[in-house]
This record gives sequence, structure tokens and C-alpha cells, in this order.
Amino acid sequence: MRLLSAAEQANPPPVGGWPQGARGPVRKPKALNLAERLLTQRAAVLAFVDDFGVPFDNNLAERNIRMVKVQQKVAGCFRSWAGAEAAVLRSYLSSLRKQGHSAAQALLALFAGHPIPVALPE
Repeated sequence: MRLLSAAEQANPPPVGGWPQGARGPVRKPKALNLAERLLTQRAAVLAFVDDFGVPFDNNLAERNIRMVKVQQKVAGCFRSWAGAEAAVLRSYLSSLRKQGHSAAQALLALFAGHPIPVALPE
């Protein structure tokens, strides 16, 4: 809190107030915008400290979509059904791993015709 208060004091509004853009919100320095965001979103910013189920960052979510996005950028689209099926299989395994299932067990169950159902968020 002291650091955020210091950030607000280091970026006082200019004489006459903050300049208004032609459209949109008032334009403020980036440092002040960050300090205000941290103050208003305080519970969400440090949620990982109180709840160990909340990840520190969202890199896992970014990695999950990265392969699909790279495929789309390189080829423009999936050129074959095999490529699209590989993306679906990768997504299925990633979801099950996040829910604590073994990837090997998930594949065995899938190819035996009894796939493990993915629990959907409520």
C-alpha cells in the first residue's frame, strides 16, 4: 500500500487536470495507470498468496493455445484432418493433466473406447 501511495504521489495530476483524449478515458502516465489498477484489483493480483489453487502466472494457458496459433500462422489453417485431430488430442490430454489424470492412462482409456470425461468448469 505504501508503494502504491508513493506512486500516486509521484504522479500528481497536472494543473487543470488530466488531459482528455478525443475519445476514450482520461490519458494518464503508465506508472499511474499501473498503480491504480493494482489498487482496484488488489484481491485478484495477490490471489495466489491466499489460495494455492490459483497459479502464479497464466503461462500454462498460453502454452496450450500456442501450438494451435503457430499452426494457423504458418499454414494459414490445418491442411489435413490428421493435423486437426492432433490439436484436439493435445487439448484433451492437456485438460486431463490439469485435472490430475495421467496422460498414459488417458490415452489407454481413449484407445480402448472408454475416454475419461473432462470435467467442465461450473
